[in-house]
Amino acid sequence: MTNAANKNKKTFILDTSVLLYDRCSIHSFDNNDVVIPLVVLDEIDRFKEKSGLLGENARYINRFLDGLRSQGSLYKGVRLENNQGVRVEPVFEPSIPAILDKTCGDNKIIGAALHLKEKIDNVVVVTKDINFRVKCDALCLPAEDYYKDKIVNNSSEIYTGQKIISISDVELFEEFYNKGTLPLSKLDENLYPNQFVIGKMGNQSLLGVVKNNKLHSLTCELDDLIKINARNKEQKFALDLLTRDDIPIVTLTGIAGSGKTFLTLMSALSGLNEGRYERIVVTRSLQPVGREIGFLPGNIKDKMDPWVSPIVDNFRHAFKDVNYFELMQEKGKVEVAPLAFIRGRTFNNSFIIMDESQNATIHELKTIITRVGEGSKIVLLGDIEQIDTPYIDSLSNGLTIIVEKFKKEELSGHVTLIKGERSKLATLASKVI
Repeated sequence: MTNAANKNKKTFILDTSVLLYDRCSIHSFDNNDVVIPLVVLDEIDRFKEKSGLLGENARYINRFLDGLRSQGSLYKGVRLENNQGVRVEPVFEPSIPAILDKTCGDNKIIGAALHLKEKIDNVVVVTKDINFRVKCDALCLPAEDYYKDKIVNNSSEIYTGQKIISISDVELFEEFYNKGTLPLSKLDENLYPNQFVIGKMGNQSLLGVVKNNKLHSLTCELDDLIKINARNKEQKFALDLLTRDDIPIVTLTGIAGSGKTFLTLMSALSGLNEGRYERIVVTRSLQPVGREIGFLPGNIKDKMDPWVSPIVDNFRHAFKDVNYFELMQEKGKVEVAPLAFIRGRTFNNSFIIMDESQNATIHELKTIITRVGEGSKIVLLGDIEQIDTPYIDSLSNGLTIIVEKFKKEELSGHVTLIKGERSKLATLASKVI
């Protein structure tokens, strides 16, 4: 290896939060070195018995490192096929600044990083923990987030699912309204599949959606028993996606009270009444504010009741009572499925609703999306500005990543709802608080 290459090579010290967030992170630093402080292994060991994604990731890291032992000493380091080195570093306590608590795991990692920094160049701590990065910066120790899952750099770049275009030829308006379609070649715009278009020319405007290289007028075929009306153009866009059979995955983001859950639930009931689906499956990321779900009394239904209350509220709003919801549960037409127990299942002919998706990582959302079987539709809902899960933000949460990765796919559609319809107070609170 040349001196220039050695000079550019970095040594990344991985925090526990990174390894538990993405087990593949241990492979993701091609041509560089990865160091895992011994205290990180102690922290990972406490998660290996847990169910769900955290336990799986902890066990994977343990097995992977154990497998490397057959290739060489982890203390000296093992080189992977991607020319990445992996080694385990004992904590050097004298390097921990005297002002810090030497028994704290984060501070032990800082000690290991400072010890390495004295011997080699380009040492960087990688952590999902914001406070940990701030502490490193205060000690002149380079630290950064784990960027592999980040696709956009700021919230303004996130795909909204719609585009405003200018139309200069009045004949294009006439063709669209007479035929219900307009070839995209006549618009000369770069548009994604299932993207919504707001065409404007003076006081005239049109609303359309991209399908099969054409701009089509919107459709919304709800069952006669479902009486709802879209209150703004974004809700019209959402209903178009929610009622189409050719789009098995829909993502809806927007502020509180913008109608995401209500429109989705009414569309699901419409599909159920029409026989297009056999059941509605409701799930969500169980990120508590306070006690975890395991401390709540009762069976799974009792434990899930607080988490599905937004769904119940929407039934109450639509039908003026909750007996219909309870009756559908008893008949198996509505199922509440905790995300933690969803692995291994397959949902055929189902309308799947995942609420609060912004609190899930991309790896958790992959788990549920890969459960979707034939004849099913999954809708991911969330407000990316209201995230309760540690270590993820508006750019790194699973919902944002799904929106960005699927925006060019024919099988998916997305809409950002920007106007609150719950009440004037709720809308005002979303803006000013």
